[in-house]
Amino acid sequence: MIDEEGLKERTFIAIKPDGVQRGLVGQIVSRFETKGFTLVGLKIMTVTKELAEKHYDVHKDKPFFRSLIEFITSGPVVAMVWEGEGVVASARKIIGATNPLTAEPGTIRGDYGISVGRNLIHGSDGIETAKKEISLWFTEEDLVSWKPCLTTWIVEKDS
Repeated sequence: MIDEEGLKERTFIAIKPDGVQRGLVGQIVSRFETKGFTLVGLKIMTVTKELAEKHYDVHKDKPFFRSLIEFITSGPVVAMVWEGEGVVASARKIIGATNPLTAEPGTIRGDYGISVGRNLIHGSDGIETAKKEISLWFTEEDLVSWKPCLTTWIVEKDS
């Protein structure tokens, strides 16, 4: 899907400190590659308190806000931007329900997660949210536009 600016749909995905510490980065990245999405941005980083507060701004008035900030800043995070047709909705299905105990088997959280507070991964919940999150975590110079050779074998026509 191409948006109004002529760009393919993109989503923001972050492997949280628990996913990095548990050595699940490769397995998580593999899920998105195998699905056929294109990785256009990737970095490992320690999240600053300022970035964490901006990212979780929608939760600032909730009682769990401080614990979200403390956790996301507690260790390395792998931040990614994935591109492809329907990537936002599809990524949400690949990730699974917020609570790993109710997440379907075959999803990242269903296969690897145990508790809501340690649910391994974040994924944008909509196209507008994805645009906001991508701009928080990445500059345009951080992102690479490219077309994998397999594209014609994954989607009927490159839009």
